[in-house]
Amino acid sequence: MDKKFKFKKKYGQNFINDPKLIDKIVDSALIDKNTLVLEIGPGAGALSLKIVSKAGFTLLYEVDESLELYLLKLLSDYDNKKVIISDFLNVDVDSEVSKYSFDKFFVVANLPYYITSPIIMKILHMKRLPDKVVVMVQKEVAFRLSAKNGSSDYGAMTVYLSYFYNVKILFDVDRNYFTPVPNVDSAVVLMEKKDNIAKIDNKLFWKVIKIAFHFKRKNLRNNFKKYDLDMISNILLKYGFNLNDRAEDLPLEVFVEITKNWK
Repeated sequence: MDKKFKFKKKYGQNFINDPKLIDKIVDSALIDKNTLVLEIGPGAGALSLKIVSKAGFTLLYEVDESLELYLLKLLSDYDNKKVIISDFLNVDVDSEVSKYSFDKFFVVANLPYYITSPIIMKILHMKRLPDKVVVMVQKEVAFRLSAKNGSSDYGAMTVYLSYFYNVKILFDVDRNYFTPVPNVDSAVVLMEKKDNIAKIDNKLFWKVIKIAFHFKRKNLRNNFKKYDLDMISNILLKYGFNLNDRAEDLPLEVFVEITKNWK
């Protein structure tokens, strides 16, 4: 990257500056020529060059217009890519993805920290759910994404994500591997799509989860007091819980069953 490049704080730009880290991230995704890859926020193209060299085709969504020519030049030796200068959160990604036919569909990215959750939620609502997601996020966010029930890091996003994916932290990344240096450390998270995802109303499922976690430190009786407490209590008892427990105590299966019985 040109040393004269002006990093834009509004886009949360922190670019990876270590080639070995780039290799480690991309290699962990196991990309091959049967893979369509979606990269969100390629920035200076640190990951992009290695991704494009391995993938069947790569869609790169970058919000910063000033990086378009730079990315096109960087990737000029490859015709298996499309650089899209748009805000990933505000465009129809589904229609773009539907144009390509590959056995596998991955997301690989160094996500901007300030919009990590909205990006993940958009990914979860895509018509074609990615088979694998390998993303670098803020370390504390990585803890929340991969937390187990009973942990203080376990929240609404954790439950919703775990419905679709098996999630684990692959490795930590020190803040000094970025330019400019951010104020926090990072971690690379692997999400692998589950084979048999139960069919439920996703919008209702998210509603149930949000209600359960509305006041995170209060018990389920308090958060669900406007709803069918008898139904909820019966399901909780089936799994060894009760209305005096908190949402962070419950495993995924309990939320799924409550959603299936919601009226």
